[in-house]
Amino acid sequence: MSQALQAAPQEDRRRWMAVLARASRTDLQARIADLPALPPHARLRGPETGLMMLRGRAGGDGAPFNLSEITVTRCAVSLPDGQVGHAYVTGRDLAQAELAALVDAALQDPARRQAILDVVIEPLAAAQAEAAAAQSRKAAATRVQFFTMATMR
Repeated sequence: MSQALQAAPQEDRRRWMAVLARASRTDLQARIADLPALPPHARLRGPETGLMMLRGRAGGDGAPFNLSEITVTRCAVSLPDGQVGHAYVTGRDLAQAELAALVDAALQDPARRQAILDVVIEPLAAAQAEAAAAQSRKAAATRVQFFTMATMR
């Protein structure tokens, strides 16, 4: 299999993993309720909670520095057909991490993928994009421009 063919599924999985990581438990449960029953799963790891270090960069592109720690919950599950799903979510919600891992595992099955993308991932991604745009608009409304500083030189 060529690298181009392998890269596309990896990019798809990165995208749905990012959407699942940002989705709340209630949003996941609401979306999963619209699907046929997901298969039973076995826990491989967790869900368990720990800390991760957040790193920042001065000015956005300067030298990296340790900014803070954040609470993260991770989980890994296995489906009867051998698919393994993983999830890392911020916070301490064990059920959220397990649901996200279960959806990740189910998405790896080509027979289930399109239905889950249509019912779960795409609506969540659209809602997350709208929330980000609303936050960006709110921040832009409070932007201060220092025209007088530029003209005083």
